[in-house]
Amino acid sequence: MKKKILLLFLFAFVVKMQSQTIDPLRTKDYEAQEIWVDSIMGSMTIDEKIGQLFMVQAYSNLDEKHEKFITEMIEKYHVGNLIFMQGTPQKQAVLNNKYQALSKLPLMIGFDGEWGLDMRLKNTYRFPWNMTLGAIRNDSLVKQFGEHLGKHCKRLGIHVNFAPVVDININPKNPIIGNRSFGESKENVTQKAIAFTQGMQKYGVMANAKHFPGHGDTAADSHYTLPLLNFDKARLDSIELYPYKKVFDAGIGSVMTAHLNIPSLESNSVLPTSLSKKVVTDLLKNELGFKGLIITDGLNMKGATNYATSAEIDLAAIQAGNDMLLIPQDVPASVNLFKKALELKTFSEEELDFSVRKILKAKYWMGLHQYKPIELENLHEDLNSIEDELLHRTLLKNAITVLKDTKQNIPLVNLENKKIAYVKLGDDTGNYFVNMLKNYTKVDVVRDNNLDGLIKKLKPYNQVIIGFHKSNLHPWKSYKFSQKELVWLQEIAREKNVILDVFASPYSLLQLKTFKNIEGLIVSYQNSKIAQELSAQLIFGVFEANGKLPVSIGDDFKEGSGLKTYSLSRFEYTIPEDVLLSSKKLAEIDQYADTILKEKMAPGFQVLVARKGKVVFNKSYGYHTAKNLRTVKNSDIYDLASLTKILASLPLIMKAEEEEKIPLSASLKDILPSFSNSNKASVSVKEILSHYGKLKAWIPFYVGTQDSVTHKNLPIFYRKKQSNKFNIKVAENLYIRKTYKDSIYKYIKEADQREREGYKYSDLGYYLFKEALENKYEKPLDKLVDQKFYKSLGADRMTYLPLNKFHKSSIVPTEKDNYFRNQLIHGNVHDMGAAMLGGVAGHAGLFANANDVAKIMQMYLQKGFYGGRRYLKEETINKFNHRYYSDEKVRRGLGFDKPQLNPRVKATCGCVSDESFGHSGFTGTYTWADPKSEIVYVFLSNRVYPNMKNRGLIRSNMRTKIQQTIQDAILLE
Repeated sequence: MKKKILLLFLFAFVVKMQSQTIDPLRTKDYEAQEIWVDSIMGSMTIDEKIGQLFMVQAYSNLDEKHEKFITEMIEKYHVGNLIFMQGTPQKQAVLNNKYQALSKLPLMIGFDGEWGLDMRLKNTYRFPWNMTLGAIRNDSLVKQFGEHLGKHCKRLGIHVNFAPVVDININPKNPIIGNRSFGESKENVTQKAIAFTQGMQKYGVMANAKHFPGHGDTAADSHYTLPLLNFDKARLDSIELYPYKKVFDAGIGSVMTAHLNIPSLESNSVLPTSLSKKVVTDLLKNELGFKGLIITDGLNMKGATNYATSAEIDLAAIQAGNDMLLIPQDVPASVNLFKKALELKTFSEEELDFSVRKILKAKYWMGLHQYKPIELENLHEDLNSIEDELLHRTLLKNAITVLKDTKQNIPLVNLENKKIAYVKLGDDTGNYFVNMLKNYTKVDVVRDNNLDGLIKKLKPYNQVIIGFHKSNLHPWKSYKFSQKELVWLQEIAREKNVILDVFASPYSLLQLKTFKNIEGLIVSYQNSKIAQELSAQLIFGVFEANGKLPVSIGDDFKEGSGLKTYSLSRFEYTIPEDVLLSSKKLAEIDQYADTILKEKMAPGFQVLVARKGKVVFNKSYGYHTAKNLRTVKNSDIYDLASLTKILASLPLIMKAEEEEKIPLSASLKDILPSFSNSNKASVSVKEILSHYGKLKAWIPFYVGTQDSVTHKNLPIFYRKKQSNKFNIKVAENLYIRKTYKDSIYKYIKEADQREREGYKYSDLGYYLFKEALENKYEKPLDKLVDQKFYKSLGADRMTYLPLNKFHKSSIVPTEKDNYFRNQLIHGNVHDMGAAMLGGVAGHAGLFANANDVAKIMQMYLQKGFYGGRRYLKEETINKFNHRYYSDEKVRRGLGFDKPQLNPRVKATCGCVSDESFGHSGFTGTYTWADPKSEIVYVFLSNRVYPNMKNRGLIRSNMRTKIQQTIQDAILLE
């Protein structure tokens, strides 16, 4: 037994020794590496060797004086390394190439980019803070982040990026680490650091573990003072040093020594750990066996500068065991002191050579033995790619954390029963959040300067979403609630059902004395546009919550807390490439838009494109009218005209067919007994829906109410004011006799049938479907479809009679009517027959924006399922999306329009599948869905402005040309 234990001990010792002898600077072609290093070392002067120890601060946003200073550092003092700070990538690239050309040996370029180049440079990409990444359960995503950052650095000629921070942020009051740490768990911090390192170093950019031996458990900032960590060696070994051991074993190339006061490691209380031989040589190099590059933290920081003169600090740092001096403050004085120390033998050339060889080995590892200047072309595009945003979205989707959900309100379901208010707390904007919330249902922004006033305004609401928004400018910004906000939050939570969404550090929650009355709690970590938009989508069940809390919030929520939620198959809002569509190709829609507006085909319009359940293009163009007074917004609603057939009547007919209230095989006399003795009695529901029932195209009912000579409306039928007898509103100040509805159905009943069989598009059947549906369900059509579909779908901007629900300013006008209503039709239905029925008809009368049209179409595409609810059976969708009279050259399905059978007809672009379906509307509307490509397309316009003779949009086939562009945007999978 003892022998076995001894063998295990020896095995463990050997493994430990092997891990400690890893040389992260050694390349696979190490023989060539050694030859290259030897050849350079053999030709270097003492001054050139000393110059390799310095990494000088360089800026790309300063003047020529600074450039001359850097030039002098390179040419006179042989400085071998630069760290670029603030500026722009374009200017940095130019200066990089200039400085490299001046240097005898290739310069190592350093950079401090923990969350991306954006940490220092304008016009570059910003990824989430480490604290946000610490919430991610899948470490491979952090590796991908490292890869992206590695590619960015490589593209900009950066060779070592001073990241990752491996400090374990145990102290919530830490003023300098905080959001820069992956969290308080040593295992989580270590795993994330290793993943990041592997990703970045994969692209030949050296990672740097900082701040050794650990800056996480302190309330002081080493930029301004020397922080104290008063822990014993056992504690340091088990916590602070833990990630370093692991990242060293994983092959990280460099480490940064911090300016700290740790009595258990260095007894001299004024000597920073960065200058301590006990810490750098004895602990880091000997005990931990690190053989990579050792670089000091910035030597301009007060934690170091208070110790001695700049030159003395530089020499002490090298003597302590560091290889490179970051941001030295006085290179000339330091060079002189180094040379004097060599003369006095207080510093040996062997020690100098040791560090210089490591630096040269690192340069070879970085590829500097084959140095090439930075290419300036496409630099901005390469540093701000679509792939970067896709990754950013994925990172945040996996980070956002649900901590509490006592009422199972996350995600929000049963929207028909929800009356939702949004209240903003914090000193930063929450506009992206609330605008995204509004994409899913009606959400009212409620505000008041007084708490009592706010509570009173919130009384009608049964769900309050509180967004706490703090600055996302940088990770050191204050994340705290004000005292007033803490009071307001608790008072609102005491009165209402609340979801609190925190767009700030989770440490902000430490201020809350109780979470008792807060039913839902989400931590979104940052207040970026993407974080706000994605968090809103999570609330509505677009994707599952998977994030875990990277730090503890007292005893309420421990590190690692995080509830999993579920998806409801609602629309996601993202970018085209997320569903393999080309942003560049879709941008061509803007060119069509210019043509439509320039040629006055319509004063304005909306275009929406979704694929695979994700909206990737939702844009409004132009104005409400030719007066160019009011621009079209995505929230504005249009008269949908005949889209009403498939968005209002058809879903109800499908539901009635499922419930056997209106079978497809039923004849008209079966669903409307009053038609039993008519010439339409035997026409079937299937024939009507397929436009194969020999019905006339339409009847201009309004003509029968006008003088045949003057074409003026006859007083016997109309009044300017509403009364008991004239109570059906046709338009503003125009009411028709209530009995005239019976006349409309009488005209339809008595209308001649077409003699010839075959296809003829007709509105008349949908007048009849309205009657049948209202009779079967004993409710008005508008109330019926709203109750069964729109409310629960969250289609709050889809409605009949929009003036009863919306302000006129959000309703787009249609035609300047000079033939019937003699006014601008604005908020009242354009279709004359629908208007004479009071604005609610089976064939017309519906208003909506593109977003809500798309929801219905997506529900169809998902075979009757949307938002966690089944509206229609899959077999029902398939039954209605089918041609029953194709042999008779009828392209239509049941209610749905289908792609043309005759190539000369332009119902679609001719580029969609035969499974696709949709409809067009007289006012200039169009929507189409294709199960094969999974694309939903919506085009809404008021092409009938100024009047219906404006047929440019139709003649040009502009709607189907845009459809072709969308199809052409599909990227190869």
